[in-house]
Amino acid sequence: MNQIENNRILQDKYEKLCNTLLSYGKIGVAFSGGVDSTLLLYAAKKTLGDSVVAFTATGPSFPNWEGSEAKAFCENLGVEQVVIPVDMLSLSQVRENQPDRCYHCKKHIFEGMLKAAEEKNIEILVEGSNMDDLKDYRPGMVALQELEIKSPLRQVNLTKEEIRQLSKILSLPTWEKPSFACLASRIPYGEKLTDEKLSRIEQAEQYLASLGFIGCRVRSHENLARIELVSAQLDEFFGEAGNKKRIDISTTLKTMGFDYITLDLLGYRTGAMNEVLPEETLQQVAKSLC
Repeated sequence: MNQIENNRILQDKYEKLCNTLLSYGKIGVAFSGGVDSTLLLYAAKKTLGDSVVAFTATGPSFPNWEGSEAKAFCENLGVEQVVIPVDMLSLSQVRENQPDRCYHCKKHIFEGMLKAAEEKNIEILVEGSNMDDLKDYRPGMVALQELEIKSPLRQVNLTKEEIRQLSKILSLPTWEKPSFACLASRIPYGEKLTDEKLSRIEQAEQYLASLGFIGCRVRSHENLARIELVSAQLDEFFGEAGNKKRIDISTTLKTMGFDYITLDLLGYRTGAMNEVLPEETLQQVAKSLC
């Protein structure tokens, strides 16, 4: 904590976060196990004690390993966790995978969480989006506004980098965890979502992670896998040392059902599937968040 005190900006924002949470009283935290929601849940527990319940959604868009990590963190922190199975693909608006998919998916998930929170006599539900999330195309945030979900990290102007700094100071296991988005974000808009496609993507990314390619993405274009690596990993993929890995990756991903395996030369970047969206679509969502 002394390190927080030595950084006035971080100290002020963390204190504001804790005071904001304190003002809510008993709350539910939408907890995925990612960098943002982990800091939020930690701060809520330290501030409110047992007046905090974590709500974690499970379903085809969320990999099993993420759910396991979320469960372990709640147990270690001593927070009650409610796991909510969500069948996103039961919604045609999600299955059809149009540019507003995230809106319908997020609304479905959080409606389930609100219902579960009500059963626990919890009136306020908070989630972990941060200031940097406003820079990308995120129609799901419109659903959060409509459902009156609180976003305290954004309320106190915390950025992703600041959240990582605080997480490191507080010894949270997620401080250097790669950012993660739902598996549906690996499939281009207009291509229908299926359980099989989402499961195949999870398997492919887990396999690449086992080879050391942590934080990579496998974008699925029907029967083509487009691999996005973080910039520091690109060199490892080429040269003599990378030759065997490339062959092994190609062979393994083909056994998972992909016919073609490619490497994206630009590497991993947030929101890669949004790059093809027309500017007017991006502006429309941005306007609705103002």
